[in-house]
Amino acid sequence: MANLTIVVDDHVLKRARIRALEQGESVNRYLANVLERYAGGDTTAQAAELIALAKQHPTGHVGEGRGWAREDLYRD
Repeated sequence: MANLTIVVDDHVLKRARIRALEQGESVNRYLANVLERYAGGDTTAQAAELIALAKQHPTGHVGEGRGWAREDLYRD
């Protein structure tokens, strides 16, 4: 494991520590999870994010026919 040093405002870190305590986790573990997702290592989290995004955008399928084509799902 590697160590990472970041610079953050004291007030921000204090609020983050409070929120982490409320969530039952540590700021360190939270940031490690974020970096892992950012690096593309957590496919479970990526899938959950895609599902959440898909739920935000209706397909228009109910009573209106298909609202998108297969090609619309793939961006250049």
